[in-house]
Amino acid sequence: MSTSTPRTTSPRPGRRRWNRLQLIGLLFVLPAGLYILIFQMIPVVYGFILSFTDYNPIRRGGPEFTGVDNYAELISNPEFGNALLVTGRYVLQVLPLTVVIALVLALLVNRPFRGVGLFRSALYLPHIVSLTVVSLVWLWMYSPNGLFNDILATFGLPQQTWLLDADTALNAASAMRIWKALGSNMVLLLAGLQSIPRDLYEAARVDGAGRWNTFRYVTLPGLRPMLVYVVTMDIVFLAQGFAEIYVLTKGGPLGSTTTVNYLIYAEAFQYNQLGSASAMAFVLFAFIVGFSALSVRSLVGRQK
Repeated sequence: MSTSTPRTTSPRPGRRRWNRLQLIGLLFVLPAGLYILIFQMIPVVYGFILSFTDYNPIRRGGPEFTGVDNYAELISNPEFGNALLVTGRYVLQVLPLTVVIALVLALLVNRPFRGVGLFRSALYLPHIVSLTVVSLVWLWMYSPNGLFNDILATFGLPQQTWLLDADTALNAASAMRIWKALGSNMVLLLAGLQSIPRDLYEAARVDGAGRWNTFRYVTLPGLRPMLVYVVTMDIVFLAQGFAEIYVLTKGGPLGSTTTVNYLIYAEAFQYNQLGSASAMAFVLFAFIVGFSALSVRSLVGRQK
């Protein structure tokens, strides 16, 4: 009778190598993960907790739990209601023009012509410049002795108080934001146009489709995913408008340019009401999520 020794199985080299690669990958991801956790996720959770408290850092003592009082007060707060309306108007003024003009520019630079690369770079240049720097430049152009009033004077037209009039201040800020956003939207839509198969255009040409029908039935359907992405991201960024408002108008005149994000800043750092400011931030977050969800749902519905 022979005794057999138990066979020992050794880990396969391939599997050991995969685990080692996983560990190396985790080490590479760990710094970014810690950054997101410490500087983004934890402050968001802490801000959500503060939104249910009455916390003024100047007063002695810590936050006092007040339940949903901060959210209930926002309903009857005329300043917050005005800020929501201003934010909505700001988004609606900038978004359609930005997308339409960017689409026209993308269609223009999608065709080969001499100097098209330089033209694309010139259109994209405003996007890489800081929004604060752009706002400072436009602040000078809107000043009484700035570029726009000089142009009006050249044609014998009266000077305008662009940023000092409640009827024109938000329009002036919107014009600057449209110019700033054109480059990034144009590049994204250009990428969407170049991803549409050329065969579809050949088939449309063979079927005798004109330019409008080709654009309507080939270009727009093929561009729809990128359009939804561009609209969604524009909503996210425009609804959080702050830097341009802070530099150009400081929320004035008469609250005509006070967006929700600027009101949050004033509530937190001027009036030291961190609980109320946190509640405003999460209401704004809910609106942004709602608009984004509608855009994504429209894309999924179209694909089905």
